[in-house]
Amino acid sequence: MSLFLHLYVITPPTLSGIITSMFSTSSQLKYWTFNGETELAELRKEANQRFIQEHESSISIEKQAKYFLTPGEEKLLIRHFEFILREFCVRFLPPMPKYVLGTALTYFKRFYVHNSVMDYHPRDIMLTSVYLASKVEEFNVNISQFVGNLKGDRDKFASIILGFELLLMDKLHYHLTVHNPFRPLEGFFIDLKTKFKGVEDVEKLRKGAEEFLDKSLATDACLLFSPSQLALAAVLSSGTKESMNLESYVTGVLLKGANEDEMRKTVYQIKRIRYIVKNQEPLQRDQIGHIQKKLEQCRNQENNPESEIYKRKLDEMFEEEEELQSKKRARMEEAQKKEEQLLLGK
Repeated sequence: MSLFLHLYVITPPTLSGIITSMFSTSSQLKYWTFNGETELAELRKEANQRFIQEHESSISIEKQAKYFLTPGEEKLLIRHFEFILREFCVRFLPPMPKYVLGTALTYFKRFYVHNSVMDYHPRDIMLTSVYLASKVEEFNVNISQFVGNLKGDRDKFASIILGFELLLMDKLHYHLTVHNPFRPLEGFFIDLKTKFKGVEDVEKLRKGAEEFLDKSLATDACLLFSPSQLALAAVLSSGTKESMNLESYVTGVLLKGANEDEMRKTVYQIKRIRYIVKNQEPLQRDQIGHIQKKLEQCRNQENNPESEIYKRKLDEMFEEEEELQSKKRARMEEAQKKEEQLLLGK
């Protein structure tokens, strides 16, 4: 395990108050940091196959390949909605802090590690991820303000978001605290200013480092590396652009006292991050329309807020809840009646 997995990270405020923790003991590292892109691809393929196996009985074998989405098509669609999510957050009013965007994207990416877009439409999960991240990170906007940033039927959007909020939390196993790389990045800037004399103007590194982290959000980096590793990769990438030699900072300050094996592992992780961020594939917009049409025919209608099946299921749920409440009221009235009779000596 790299030394930088143990760097101290302070999370932004959460619903339960200000929480500080070590990344090395977090749920993010234990449950949501994966070994590599191969493992992620395999897990997503399993989610795809699980959905197909559950719904293939009504589709002939000959038609299945054309009817259901492939793992590759799911990946393209997820990346498309990640882009929309980022654009929505950037244009949000009031202005949204970057760590809210980072948390929202992390929720969205985590959700589709174990779930198929055929089961839950990414548009619904995208909006719910941003709304939940806003609440968790205490970016205080109510549901009316939130949907005010959307065009179209805002009441429908509000209903969808509130309807999927508990589901999203459940699928994330209530691991809602996200360690973003933005705080460690500030830590590195402070460290460079106070402990390293090799750079005259540390702030020159800021623009390039922030751009690197913005680009990393379009990759699976947050599922593969620690926030401090991402922040360090951003600083070093910016240093390269600005022709600043930060090698002595890494070896003489950050890794001072580390053994050769530790240094090698850290350098390898940083190289992996920089390669992934630099070599990400462009969005294939020309294929999205076809994939979305295909999704509309194969998606799970039980999880489609606009389908009759979903509406009927929702009505049944409310009827059951009302029936339970009626029974509870009846029991309370009966208990109160008995208590009054005892007091009156009847």
